[in-house]
Amino acid sequence: MFALKLADDAELRPLEPWNAAEFAEHADRVRHDIDFYIPWARTIVDEATALEFLRSYAVKQAKDTGRLYGIWVDGVLQGGTLFRTFDAAMGVCEAGVWLSAEARGRGLITTAVRHMIDWAFRARGMHRVEWLCDPRNTASAAVAKRLGMTLEGVHRQGFVLDGDRRDVQVWAILADEWDE
Repeated sequence: MFALKLADDAELRPLEPWNAAEFAEHADRVRHDIDFYIPWARTIVDEATALEFLRSYAVKQAKDTGRLYGIWVDGVLQGGTLFRTFDAAMGVCEAGVWLSAEARGRGLITTAVRHMIDWAFRARGMHRVEWLCDPRNTASAAVAKRLGMTLEGVHRQGFVLDGDRRDVQVWAILADEWDE
């Protein structure tokens, strides 16, 4: 199995259907930390819904249209990263993340996404990696900035969560910028 060391006590590895029980428990534990910004935090309520979500990403990976990874700290699932979209033909993908409050502030997300971006550009030949976030999610925007992404604009009221129309910041980095 692939595992990428992020810190002495933390690693990034695939989050797969066989992790459904662990992911359901994780969702329950971190729901209050992430549900303002992360839609699945409201819909993964048991092992069955966790399995459905994880299977959807297994299908995306098989079709080369997305990928999902977990971040484990001391053997406990604390968050994750994903390619929410991955369009190899167009050379464009979108990275996304979440992390429990107790695991924040250690650079785990920045380190993990740096590896993902590097893989997307160098191994897969992608041209553009995007990062979308609510403007109120200053921690997410700070990660995009640390990764060297450019804030390209805002999709006004471009996302709906629980009937609330929200703005979406669009950050991106291009392959030639990553090499710099």
